[in-house]
Amino acid sequence: MKRLVTGLALVAFLAINLWAPNWCMALATLICISFAVWEEYHALVTAGHRVVSWPTWMIMATSVPLTLLFGVKIIVPLLAAALFIMVVQILFRTEPELTDLSMSALPLLTVALPGLSLVALSLIPDQKAVEVVLLCLTFAVPLLGDVFALYVGSAVGGPKFCPAVSPKKTVAGSIGGLAGSMVAAMTVFGLSHVFCDAPTLAKLPAWWHYLVLGFVGGIAGQMGDLFASLVKRHSGIKDFSNLFPGHGGMLDRLDSVLFMAVLMYCYLMFV
Repeated sequence: MKRLVTGLALVAFLAINLWAPNWCMALATLICISFAVWEEYHALVTAGHRVVSWPTWMIMATSVPLTLLFGVKIIVPLLAAALFIMVVQILFRTEPELTDLSMSALPLLTVALPGLSLVALSLIPDQKAVEVVLLCLTFAVPLLGDVFALYVGSAVGGPKFCPAVSPKKTVAGSIGGLAGSMVAAMTVFGLSHVFCDAPTLAKLPAWWHYLVLGFVGGIAGQMGDLFASLVKRHSGIKDFSNLFPGHGGMLDRLDSVLFMAVLMYCYLMFV
């Protein structure tokens, strides 16, 4: 029951921010991603790594105003600047270690980058309906995929999907998860045609784009989930934190969404 109540509260929080002005969603996203970044850095420190984290915090603090000023393309230069600073600081340590650089960059690339992609999706200028549809895809595709994977995997069982990283996941669950992700994408497509007018629909993806995004996003979401499991296994922890009763930490909730966010950012930029 505690897990269900927490899940419903998180869905309600997301719905409120989707309805609110763009800057509210961007700010809420930045706060949530800050928790997730802290959790991953904390896990890596627990594993014994000497990470450099302040460049990641710097670009996150400046991301919203700079995106409003220069547009969503500013994200790549921000990431490059943070990575360069990390390289310089670790090079000039008394005992520089390549492992420390890679571990410092890991949260930058696997949490901050997807988080800034979510911020960019939240700040699409003068196209609130398009923003809402793309964000609904970003969240619904991996989250419904997680639900389908859990129930199909539990009901069917069978061969393990990636036992070295996550012993409980099965091939049947993975296939069920992909089906759930595609159902989620087509549900967003159907709802967009119910609630959006003709001019807005003209700006939205074609029907088959939803299908492709559901399939590719389902794969991305599952890889995000497995990656988070690998980090936890490496760090010797069960959950990233106890932020949400029954759900673990922020990163435990967003692991699959973050990889989907990068896909949706690329879709926004190039399609």
